[in-house]
Amino acid sequence: MIRAVSTPAIEPVSLILQHYERDPGELLQILIEVQHALHWVPEEAVALVAAHLGVTRAHVRGVVGFYSFLSDAYLGEYVIYVSDNITDRMQGSEGFAKYLCSRLGVPLGQTRADGRVSVHFTSCTGMCDQGPALLVNTLPVTRVTRERLDKIMELITARTPVADWPAEYFEVSDNFRRSDVLFRRVFEPGEALQAAMRRAGDDTLKSIRFEESVDPASGVSWKRGADETLKELYRSDLRGRGGAGFKAAIKWETCRDIPSPERFVVCNADEGEPGTFKDRVLLSSYADMVFEGMTICGYVVGSSQGILYIRQEYWFLKQALEAVLQRRREAQLLGENILGTGFRFDIRIHWGAGAYICGMETALIESVEGRRGKPRKRWPLPVVAGVERRPTVVNNVETFAAAAMIALKGGAWFAGHGTQHSTGTKLFCVSGDCERPGIYEYPFGVSVREVLRDCGGLDAQAVQVSGPSGTTITRPEFRRVFAYEDLSTVGTVMVFGPKRDMFDMVRCYTHFFKHESCGLCTPCRVGTSLLAGLVDKVAEGKGSPMDLEDIQHISQLMTTTAHCGLGQTAPNHLMDSLVKFRGDWDKRMMVAEFAPAFDLDASLAEARQLTGRDDAAAHL
Repeated sequence: MIRAVSTPAIEPVSLILQHYERDPGELLQILIEVQHALHWVPEEAVALVAAHLGVTRAHVRGVVGFYSFLSDAYLGEYVIYVSDNITDRMQGSEGFAKYLCSRLGVPLGQTRADGRVSVHFTSCTGMCDQGPALLVNTLPVTRVTRERLDKIMELITARTPVADWPAEYFEVSDNFRRSDVLFRRVFEPGEALQAAMRRAGDDTLKSIRFEESVDPASGVSWKRGADETLKELYRSDLRGRGGAGFKAAIKWETCRDIPSPERFVVCNADEGEPGTFKDRVLLSSYADMVFEGMTICGYVVGSSQGILYIRQEYWFLKQALEAVLQRRREAQLLGENILGTGFRFDIRIHWGAGAYICGMETALIESVEGRRGKPRKRWPLPVVAGVERRPTVVNNVETFAAAAMIALKGGAWFAGHGTQHSTGTKLFCVSGDCERPGIYEYPFGVSVREVLRDCGGLDAQAVQVSGPSGTTITRPEFRRVFAYEDLSTVGTVMVFGPKRDMFDMVRCYTHFFKHESCGLCTPCRVGTSLLAGLVDKVAEGKGSPMDLEDIQHISQLMTTTAHCGLGQTAPNHLMDSLVKFRGDWDKRMMVAEFAPAFDLDASLAEARQLTGRDDAAAHL
């Protein structure tokens, strides 16, 4: 291990700790700052942090070891992560990673001997619409080309600070290709909040002409308050946009009705599902709408504390998000006396550190409390015992944005779009083999074919819906519609052209789940590893029909016995491909009978070398 940081250089850790109370819940946030400052978390820092928070060093080390963007080994002056999502691979990311390593003289996943640079793969950077992409010292580099890599390597050789690199390298576009009723208009900060908080006979809120924001056909009354706002949410029939589709009004009301001295509102912006990037766009261009939805939720359920949990891949948004929060406080849209009514609510940002599992709400809550992001038991639900074991509403970014518009325009207006059981609109993250990747907003009920037509991907042979844990559909199914009645989705649409080998997708996703399993339960921890090994065996031409039977058997066990949704859905893409793309498997099946994947004799080679033996008795 390269020890490029000496004990005197740990002084930045002491400065970081000065900004934090002795609250163990701040552990992850402190470690992230240490990692950014030193490019690792050395043992000296572990000791300082443990002493400050009153926790054991083992606990601190456990958290460091759990999150991908924390390291107990020095990663170098320049830390490069290459996005390894399948859409990045389709655009050459694997070749770019090899090129970087070759030219920089560093093995993948290691730090160069002089401590200058390291190169790693990471699952997905949330830049699928403008890949292939890198992260360099936490900042995204989009639209990577060989020429851009050459320039980057020159900058690293010259030790040019990342802050002085060309600004165009770090340009991140929204690529909002199609807007509908939610995101077509300009959102004015405070308008939805005032609509929600106005009560009958209340003349304290006169700064907005509500009539200008009302659809005349809706007949909405603006004399609301918390109870009436909740009723509008019921009328809207808004379902959570995170994939499960649980009705938001039921979640909010349940949280409100649990007796408790405090409640929490948590916005889940940890969209780690490969192919998903709508949270990035909403927090970049519609942060006010999201924060307003969170504040309205706090008003309805009786909470004073909001938390935005956001993946570290979006660290480049940190300054802008904090500026929006501060502006809202100055405008009395957050803080101690919102709109002069005495309602108190504020929002803090909590950063993730690279863990797909933290997209699951109970794992997210564990992370918020400064621990490894391992899912809790299913019961009690977070609405009963979430953050600090208090009632907690956890919704995703798009859900809170929709809630703000429902408060403004009314539930009937929202329910007038979409289908009977899937009201409103949905954001779709479109990437892969299409002419116009980006964000598309449609009313629920839109067909797959229409989305493909608009993005320029009608020649696709397949579409992966809802990321690796979702569903693979083929051309005969393109008539199906996106709705909870048919194709339920988190909004991810990855397009695969007619020349793609779908087995490449399978192998990429299988290793993704192996890497992202939290290790809590045996079915997922062992199952994802076994599946990855079997898929690799097939890829190497050593697969047999028995291996495919094993894949199906293991997949069934994981689906029925895994502790959480990650293990339960990890085999989905495998099972779909075995049915719909069997030819891509069969052409790799060079062995009719069983062939072992583990070469026991080869595994003894190191022992033979150490003992100096190579006679017949030393071989199997």
